[in-house]
Amino acid sequence: MRIPNFCPAYAIYTSPATPDKHRETRRQQAMASPPARSSTRHSKIPEFSVGPIGQPMPAVGLGTASHPFVAEDVRAAVLIALELGYRHIDTAALYASERVVGEAMAEAAQQGIVASTEELFVTSKVWCTQCHPQLVLPSLRESLLNLQMEYVDLYLVHWPMAVKPSKPHFPMKREDIVPMDLSGVWQAMEECHRLGLAKMIGVSNFTTKKLQELLAIAKIPPAVNQVELNPTWQQKKLIEFCKDKGIHVAAYSPLGGQRISKMNPVRQSEVLEEIGKARGKSVAQISLRWIYEQGASMAVKSLKRERLKENIEIFGWELSDEDRFKIGEIPQHKLVTVQSLLCPEGISNVDISDVDVLEM
Repeated sequence: MRIPNFCPAYAIYTSPATPDKHRETRRQQAMASPPARSSTRHSKIPEFSVGPIGQPMPAVGLGTASHPFVAEDVRAAVLIALELGYRHIDTAALYASERVVGEAMAEAAQQGIVASTEELFVTSKVWCTQCHPQLVLPSLRESLLNLQMEYVDLYLVHWPMAVKPSKPHFPMKREDIVPMDLSGVWQAMEECHRLGLAKMIGVSNFTTKKLQELLAIAKIPPAVNQVELNPTWQQKKLIEFCKDKGIHVAAYSPLGGQRISKMNPVRQSEVLEEIGKARGKSVAQISLRWIYEQGASMAVKSLKRERLKENIEIFGWELSDEDRFKIGEIPQHKLVTVQSLLCPEGISNVDISDVDVLEM
């Protein structure tokens, strides 16, 4: 997600929606052993086996973060994606898209686009302003109300950073950053899982150092770490660490992210363009295929049907060793940093340097 750097902070926040009284009770199913997902679903997207019991997670999902946020655009994108076979929808408290996502999924079930919402894999996230032990569970309950669901498949700590309690917003004031009670926050995440409100719990934007801190105190280890990942920010050290610890890596900004400027190192990569022309594929498909071959899933955002279709046509073929070597030589550049979440002025009393370590 492209994070604009301006102040004052503004809230992008939605109030709860009324749950659908006729929806199946997802929470009861979550508390039991999760049912195996049918291999005959109307989706050709492969799934990764994630977490300690190997829950299936689609390799490609639809991201719903956008700036500016236009509700009708997101609703249309969700419906089109589900028609095309997407079964993973990625949202967050910060994105302001949870209510629209919930409405679109309910509409898809009513129209028969999906047999029921049980076919879908839904990810949401708790924002920095709710990264306090007493606020994690209420934040998830509010997300569930907006989504019209009894549980989410995956719930993530959005960033390893805490800010004074308020409605989700960015940019955030540096002076509002407070020490994060990682142990308390993760215990609250584990409670969300035990209550059946989240099938799996995980994190986002965690470095290897932050993951080590978490693993040292976690009773339930994170199933997923969602991070910026694409050929221009390859995260080799982090990927190897997560593989060793049994943590699945999920990619955001797999095509270089949203940018106000027209410069995009992924879409404008001469290396990816050369490989794409030789193989009859688009630059986007080369990037997404590379991510898939790293063993990572991804959330890709698009509002256009042709792009949404193109983004899932990355299976049934593979990159060559030469392709992979060329991609491995692409210069690296990280787009999303914690500094981009903060107002430029002001001073923080909390050292957050370890949140922004650049791991190559």
